[in-house]
Amino acid sequence: MPVKFFRSRIKSFKFAFEGWWYVLHTQQNAWIHALASLLVILVSAWLRLNRIEWVLIILAIAVVWIAEFINTAIETVVDLVTENHHPLAKASKDVGAATVLIAALTAILIGLIILGPPLWEKLTAYYTLIKMR
Repeated sequence: MPVKFFRSRIKSFKFAFEGWWYVLHTQQNAWIHALASLLVILVSAWLRLNRIEWVLIILAIAVVWIAEFINTAIETVVDLVTENHHPLAKASKDVGAATVLIAALTAILIGLIILGPPLWEKLTAYYTLIKMR
């Protein structure tokens, strides 16, 4: 029984990674999310955020990725079901895209609130230092 359980869990992870791979290889916006995620993580590390700030940044990044994955799943199912440009198929895809947009705008706002002030302070200090030389 335990061996069967662990094998099925490994299979589940394999399917999940295949889904991740599918999103990265079929969705151009996923690469924008990846670049933005990496940039935000690097800036967050440079600013030495506290734990709560890190949690909020990680959650904001995760929500964008989750929305992108759900949107891809919706688009894929709609494409599977119909090749016609049905108004409901369009509405479904548009709502999925809107979900990603809301998540991304929210993440940007969270990033500005958390990263904005310390980033401004650090950049201003560097500018002042360079100007004094």
